[in-house]
Amino acid sequence: MYRKKQREQVEFEDFYLSFGGRLRSDNRWVRLAKLVPWAEIESHYAELFNERIGAPAISARVAVASLIIKEKLGLSDEETVEQIRENPYLQYFLGYEAYTDEAPFDPSMMVHFRRRLDESVLGEINCLIVDRQRERDQKARRDEPEGDGNGSGEVGGGESAGGGDSPNAGMLLMDASCVPADIRYPTDLSILNEVREKTELIIDRLHAPDVGKNEKPRSYRQRARKDYLAVAKKRRASRKAIRKAIGKQLRYVRRNLTAIKELAGRNELSLLSRREYRNLLVCSEVYRQQNYMYENDVRSVSGRIVSVSQPHVRPIIRGKAGRPVEFGAKISASKIDGYAYLDRLSWEAYHEGEDLQPRIEAYRRRFGCYPESVHVDAIYRTRANRAYCTEHGIRISGPPLGRPKKHPTGEEKRQTREDERKRIAIEGVFGRAKRAYSLSRIMAKRADTSQTSIALAFLVMNLDTMLRHLFCLLSRMVFPLAGRQPTPRRSAIAGLSGSAFSI
Repeated sequence: MYRKKQREQVEFEDFYLSFGGRLRSDNRWVRLAKLVPWAEIESHYAELFNERIGAPAISARVAVASLIIKEKLGLSDEETVEQIRENPYLQYFLGYEAYTDEAPFDPSMMVHFRRRLDESVLGEINCLIVDRQRERDQKARRDEPEGDGNGSGEVGGGESAGGGDSPNAGMLLMDASCVPADIRYPTDLSILNEVREKTELIIDRLHAPDVGKNEKPRSYRQRARKDYLAVAKKRRASRKAIRKAIGKQLRYVRRNLTAIKELAGRNELSLLSRREYRNLLVCSEVYRQQNYMYENDVRSVSGRIVSVSQPHVRPIIRGKAGRPVEFGAKISASKIDGYAYLDRLSWEAYHEGEDLQPRIEAYRRRFGCYPESVHVDAIYRTRANRAYCTEHGIRISGPPLGRPKKHPTGEEKRQTREDERKRIAIEGVFGRAKRAYSLSRIMAKRADTSQTSIALAFLVMNLDTMLRHLFCLLSRMVFPLAGRQPTPRRSAIAGLSGSAFSI
């Protein structure tokens, strides 16, 4: 059951501090609380609950704000609760009216927050926050003096960014990357050894009612462990030795699965816990995949499992120097007017060139026009995508098809350099998300909570961008450029959001 809060957020002057004093209005959490439309978020969050049945749920303000604090500060669930308990500014951000030294909730509730606020809900909240900020930015630009044009080419009211006859406006940046999961580097031998150990534990659980009645099935676990370590401890084992060790582990696992099947005929599988039953299903599928690769002498299989604890994780071939394969989710992101959007998230590998046309159509539905230019790397520049962009009057970055010109004109060289310079911003989105936020390694273990963590990083990144814009606006108000008109280049730089600095 969910009960909507009727009272509004108290002003920072009215926030009661039992030890005296008052909050500062220029604190980042006070400013951030004013940028988030909490009422609209609460209406989205309330739809997840039954209005009559169940205990009252924790408010949407507390749930969303706690996740934002965890992502922004890079804390664990337990440390997030402790920081909220100790910091009055964080409690103000959660919507409290007065400081309290009690923990707001148990740390385990953070898992429930991530499960309820899934990728789609956070995506809607991200778009809602960005749209509200864009409305404020457009109002501020309309209120500026006549000579203070921004020159940044942002989308606004369907106006043409180029100023020509084309009805298109704005600029769309797109790229894809992989978000690594928190798993050890997988090898076929280590995965089979883990499967063998888990099936041995399942045999122990299923045989427990038969102790003293029937003989326990043999699993040869000590011999199997010794055979595994004989190869795993080698610094550089030969391919022949690894294949031989894999064959041995496969036979041990097959023997264990046969024993489990026999035990299941005498005892119910209900003796297993939910985790053990899930592990049994995963182990059976891992055995099937590994046995197929071993018998056919191949190195890949469809839907390959690389982690028993996280079977949703897949190998993603990226071809990067020093890291050709990454293990995690593949994401596609776009950047419009300085704000980042998570467009697609998949645990299976896909061709990112397929996302270009759907993203352009989504751009048109949102802004009422097609973008004037699309800045992407070579994998997006397929013949179909080029023909689509030409049909809708969209200029796609990069050189045209065919043999490169021996003597390109100065304008063509300048345009190529300008396109590549603008495309750097979307590369900076992934760099910033992996260095300043949690996308360098997702610590969540479930598929749904991992997706929430990824979507949350984009939401917090946009909030930091808004804070940075607010800081720049306040700086211009305090230190105006007396007697100087901003040049188009200076105004464009002021509107960029790819800076590595944040307050």
